[in-house]
Amino acid sequence: MSDATELSPPPSAGAAALEAVVRAGGTQLGALLDRTEERLVALAGGHGATLARHATATISAGGKRLRPLLVFLAAGEAPDGAAQARLVRAAVAVELIHSASLVHDDVLDAAALRRGAPTVVAAAGRTIATATGDLLFSRAFAELVEGGELADVRALSAAASALATGELMQRTDAWDAQVPVERYLRRCELKTGSLFEAACRLGALGGGAAAAEADALALFGRRIGLAFQLLDDVLDVSGPPERTGKARGTDLLDGTVTLPLILARERDAQLARIALRTLRTAQDAEEVCDRIAATGALAVAKERALAVVADARAGLPPLPPAQRDALELVAAGVVERYA
Repeated sequence: MSDATELSPPPSAGAAALEAVVRAGGTQLGALLDRTEERLVALAGGHGATLARHATATISAGGKRLRPLLVFLAAGEAPDGAAQARLVRAAVAVELIHSASLVHDDVLDAAALRRGAPTVVAAAGRTIATATGDLLFSRAFAELVEGGELADVRALSAAASALATGELMQRTDAWDAQVPVERYLRRCELKTGSLFEAACRLGALGGGAAAAEADALALFGRRIGLAFQLLDDVLDVSGPPERTGKARGTDLLDGTVTLPLILARERDAQLARIALRTLRTAQDAEEVCDRIAATGALAVAKERALAVVADARAGLPPLPPAQRDALELVAAGVVERYA
């Protein structure tokens, strides 16, 4: 579940799919994403030299901006100027929450690197890192409050609360390999799916969608987020660092129990007897990853994720063809990253 050891992976098929979405969206989508980026940089840099430096580094460290993209795609056809401003605020807010959660995750994991650069906690210590994450969280809500849309604030507040609950569940479950699959899936929905859900709901609200359509789009986002996390957990075990951007078995070393481990322990008695706290080195993690892969658990976990993506696509409400195609291409991008 943690991506604390990210190393800057090469472009993937999933990234190419997202780039195709942006190209298909034309100049307006590109302009909205550019406005979002400009606002993110401006907000990160406006809070004193120390915090500004670390907040700016966090915002500028890369990432696919998938959540802002979902905001704009869920909004549908070109809104007017006021609606565009509302959508940009929403896109900025969800990305700020995402960035804040990464900074706080690194504090909890004592992570040294993210995307090949020192984390805020490694560079400046827990106090500055915690304050940086708190700043990004607070700016997210301030951004929405400026727009005066209470429904938007409620949607993001629900997502932030769910994210925190999921993080607490992950910490509670750390090192406990007996975690049931149902609890693991619920944790993924909360910790990752909730912000995808909020991105789609905020976009739908900003685009003037009816309540039923907004709910359906939000469910699409939640499912895509869940699949994203399931496949990320598969990749933690299966992917070589030069492709994935993080060391194999990162989750094992920080005690995070994921679906591949849960399934593999049901299939391998020796693996079931291994205590996660005994894993100390990257070599230990590599060996356990090899054992997990040998059980066939990765294929089962991947199939489960693909089924969630299929459910997400099938549950989309009636939409204009171009909007539906774009959302389905995002869903395909989640899958193709792991092809």
